[in-house]
Amino acid sequence: MFLVFLLSAPLTFAATLHRGVGPEPDSLDIHTAQSLSALNVLRDLHEGLLTFDAGAELISGVAQSWSVSDDGRVWTFELDPSARWSDGKRIVAQDFVTGWRRALDPATASPTAALLDPVENARAVRSGRAQPGALGVGAPSPHRLVVRLERPTPWFGELLTHPVTYPWPGEGTSRYSGAFVLDGQVPGARLELLPNEHYRAAGEVSLDAVTWHVIEQPNVELTRYRAGQLHVTETIPPGRVDWLRERFGDELRISPYLGSFFLAFNLQREPFADAAKLRRALSLAVDRDILVERVLGSGEIPAWGLLPPGMPGWPEGREPPLAPGERLVEAERLYREAGYGDDRPLEVELRFNTSLTHRRMAAAIAAMWKLHLGVRTRLVNEEWKVFITNRRQGRITEVFRGGWIADWRDAANFLQLFAGDSPGNYTFFDDPVFDGLMRRAARERGDERLRILREAEARLLDEQVIVPLYYYVSRHLVDPDVRGFEDNPMDIHLSRWMSLP
Repeated sequence: MFLVFLLSAPLTFAATLHRGVGPEPDSLDIHTAQSLSALNVLRDLHEGLLTFDAGAELISGVAQSWSVSDDGRVWTFELDPSARWSDGKRIVAQDFVTGWRRALDPATASPTAALLDPVENARAVRSGRAQPGALGVGAPSPHRLVVRLERPTPWFGELLTHPVTYPWPGEGTSRYSGAFVLDGQVPGARLELLPNEHYRAAGEVSLDAVTWHVIEQPNVELTRYRAGQLHVTETIPPGRVDWLRERFGDELRISPYLGSFFLAFNLQREPFADAAKLRRALSLAVDRDILVERVLGSGEIPAWGLLPPGMPGWPEGREPPLAPGERLVEAERLYREAGYGDDRPLEVELRFNTSLTHRRMAAAIAAMWKLHLGVRTRLVNEEWKVFITNRRQGRITEVFRGGWIADWRDAANFLQLFAGDSPGNYTFFDDPVFDGLMRRAARERGDERLRILREAEARLLDEQVIVPLYYYVSRHLVDPDVRGFEDNPMDIHLSRWMSLP
């Protein structure tokens, strides 16, 4: 009887969603994490005052309601009384105050702390010129948080979805405020998440578990997807869109994405310090059309500016400065004027993190520089954590891979990277004109603000700080069994909204 029962009982399997995360997250500390892979995992583990629905539209998070003063400078949040840490303790307003102060503490060295600059006195606290208590955030009661801004900031709501703004669980604790908790981690392999039973909306979470798989190579990720080991990939291999579309049909999801990819120069070291002509020559020698059509082949858009298409209030595209033939003639002229030529070729390092896509891109650019200018390029491929450390320190970088994905839908989110005091300014661009424009834009609203921000982008491009290459598209393979995965321009897909049969 017992054996018969075993054989006839229906088999049940836990609804575990398997997702690719790309490179290993650089950190799971909400204040020190900066990689896209880390932010994606942190959005599963933690939640801010506001959050995103499946289509990346703003909805209530820990705050059940909020209001903004008539002058746009004071935001008041009423916290959801059901919001709990994963140990059952209530999330209170002071948890946000403590977290924001820690993020801005110079000792934390948070690479994303500047995102909080709209808050009153945040810059002064971040630079050590003011004490943490001067920060414009307060908790008049356990369930009410009041934030005072330096000036009206229309996009402040979207900023509150970024992990750097989340409540802080405290040093040395393993408490989580989001829909899931970290149950286990195998370095270089996977992160295992279980539902947070104390999450304020735990009843809306359908999955029994989520496993984020660390897979740096898109071809390996594709192989694992085909073998049924992944439900959602982080990306797809370059140059295989036609085959993937034929093989997988609607499982291939390609969608517009608010992100830009570029090369950046280290402006504090030779040979690129005070060498705008040389930097422009290298930019003009790169054929963006070949890159997106033959090297990447996933629908990316050639870029001649920093801001991607689809940014609210921004022009849809930027035309190339010259026709293709004229660009090469001008590149050769500027290269010679910078003091280089056949008898003295430029020798340069192009640094990027481990990725098949980045390797193909770097090799193609090196070939273009060699063919058109005679540049000798050494490709330097580094594991992600090593790469971001070298990029941040700037002691050995020359030219390196850069890029930015919108944290919120506003042009300043991209441009603030290049402010002289930005922790994310890995080019070490220090330009009073650019910084002045960014300060002016911060004081304005509406069309005048956008006009000044466009002027700031033009200044950045005129100074040849970066080599814009292409605008991103999101690229995923999604198993037909997955429900709740919605394409959106932020490419943010919280596991909370997904389900399996």
